[in-house]
Amino acid sequence: MNVSTEPVILKLGGSAITDKGAFEGVVKEEALLRIAREVSGFRGKMIIVHGAGSFGHTYAKKYGLDRNFDPEGSIITHESVKKLSSRVVEALNGFGVRAIAVHPMGCTVCRNGRIESMYLEGIKLMLEKGFVPVLHGDVVMDLKLGTCILSGDQIVPYLAKELGITRLGLGSAEDGVLDRDGKPVPEITPENFEEFRQCIGGSGSTDVTGGMLGKVLELLELSKNSSITSYIFNAGKADNIYRFLNGESIGTRISPDKRV
Repeated sequence: MNVSTEPVILKLGGSAITDKGAFEGVVKEEALLRIAREVSGFRGKMIIVHGAGSFGHTYAKKYGLDRNFDPEGSIITHESVKKLSSRVVEALNGFGVRAIAVHPMGCTVCRNGRIESMYLEGIKLMLEKGFVPVLHGDVVMDLKLGTCILSGDQIVPYLAKELGITRLGLGSAEDGVLDRDGKPVPEITPENFEEFRQCIGGSGSTDVTGGMLGKVLELLELSKNSSITSYIFNAGKADNIYRFLNGESIGTRISPDKRV
């Protein structure tokens, strides 16, 4: 069992914990329980961020929240992702994780879809006192747009940078970023990104936040600005989350340019 003094950020993709093809929110119960069990084997400080999956993207698309301000649609979408958050927190706490839901709608302000500010003092205290903050993709207030969709893929690098966290992993439905032959690319850097860009897809189902390409772009930007290396791996395979949390390098590394 690994006990780390450095916090870790784990992102659970919406496709890993929900059926993203469902019209309304459907949790992959078995997968969620397995993931919660694996997370419980880690005793270090940790922040979990999860995607909205079929609980958020369907409604966001229905109400056009990626294009328009719709107060009713914003509330319906937010309430839906809160339900998923509640299920995730319940599963984690069933295995003794001490998880607490932190809804971005209540602590984040964006400007044109990008995080302008996020209240982090509560999250810092939670980490200090042994809680596991659980954030998620959400509808949040936006200074220019009224509200906007804030992806978990944007939350992860923001938290890493602001809190000085250097180990982060995104658990997706794939073995990493796949090349044209469907094999995981070992490493992506700003230098070789263009070589792989054409084979990095969006999402196979309803996703208003950019799918795999969106994830890679966010993490590349983080690596350029902070020298942080992240990992994209398959959260659907047993033990992968446990392996990542306990220090293994799995999936695709997203890292800064190699220094000569």
